[in-house]
Amino acid sequence: MFSFRFVYIFSYNLFQFCGHTWILSNTIARFLTFGKDAIADTFHSVGFVMSLCQLLSILELFHIADGIEKARLLPRFIQVTEKNLLLILVIMLEEIQSEPVVCVQFLLWNILDLLRYPHELLRVMGTPSVTMLRTRYTLWIPLYVLSVATEGVTLYQALPLLEAAGPNSIPIHPPFILLFYLPVLVLGATVTVWQLLKERQRHLDKLNNKIKRR
Repeated sequence: MFSFRFVYIFSYNLFQFCGHTWILSNTIARFLTFGKDAIADTFHSVGFVMSLCQLLSILELFHIADGIEKARLLPRFIQVTEKNLLLILVIMLEEIQSEPVVCVQFLLWNILDLLRYPHELLRVMGTPSVTMLRTRYTLWIPLYVLSVATEGVTLYQALPLLEAAGPNSIPIHPPFILLFYLPVLVLGATVTVWQLLKERQRHLDKLNNKIKRR
């Protein structure tokens, strides 16, 4: 039971769960303490931990490819890529770090991950919960769609800053970037939701079969 793989994947999911719990708790506590003023300071207060958690999430692609985690590679690849690219964009542009949309984006990301990592911890321990599985996928999919929409808003607000920061020799045209990226974002979200629905049905069928055998 306590093989290296078990210890590693359990430790990874526990770290991610604790990291995202700290981020969400810190964000809520600061909002309750400082009110709206805390929104502008969200990135500076939790940005490092968020960046660390999202950077480590790249390991999940190797987990799936190696068979440590039973999940579909394509939707996870899209999710990890979306988050890390947008986070790099936010880190690059100090002007957008204080925008309310960044606070909303971080909240959505954390809620999404806090729906997933507790389930993964239970699954690793061999005690998966049907209720948690249903809750995860029932809430996760609409929240993911909302998160993608927020990513589009974040990009839209960042494009003028990118244009101003871009070198004169390589002009950046926000409308063309937006027209290119938004369809890709929508297509990626559509594929991800479709794959997640199939993954949800597969997990539910598997758990139901185990319950029937008992």
